[in-house]
Amino acid sequence: MSSKAGGAKTARKQEGIKVVADNRRARFDYELLEHFEAGIELVGSEVKSLRTGQINLAEAYAAMKGDELFLFNSNVPEYREANRFNHEPKRPRKLLLHAKEIKRLAIGVLREGLTIVPVKMFFNPRGRVKVDIALAKGKKVADKRDTIKTRDWNREKSRLLREK
Repeated sequence: MSSKAGGAKTARKQEGIKVVADNRRARFDYELLEHFEAGIELVGSEVKSLRTGQINLAEAYAAMKGDELFLFNSNVPEYREANRFNHEPKRPRKLLLHAKEIKRLAIGVLREGLTIVPVKMFFNPRGRVKVDIALAKGKKVADKRDTIKTRDWNREKSRLLREK
């Protein structure tokens, strides 16, 4: 399995995608059902801060505000060189999606009781910041234990194969 992951990373670099943040906690806490790629509305100092790889998506979530979708509680630290023109680190940031996609997300949240979580943030080949968000269903404690068990078993299995 590790060889596939390594291959995927090299393929991403060849495509020109630079991953800035990966929310691994979301994959553990939630069952990710449907993924969407969204643009994000940022100010200049936020983009500069992201280019240095500084962002925390661990506690971030997306929610509807009127007919628009916003990313809340994502921490983009201030860019030191921006001085007085700096941004607010935890401000809500507007996510840019097509109307049909926003409608699909709204239906998932309102009717089905799902959550919208950011999975990763990256620069696409054109240099634009994108956020991979997903409709997610919270895992129960037993499901989390199963995830830990399979992860540990895969790790142990790869160790055993390496020894032989």
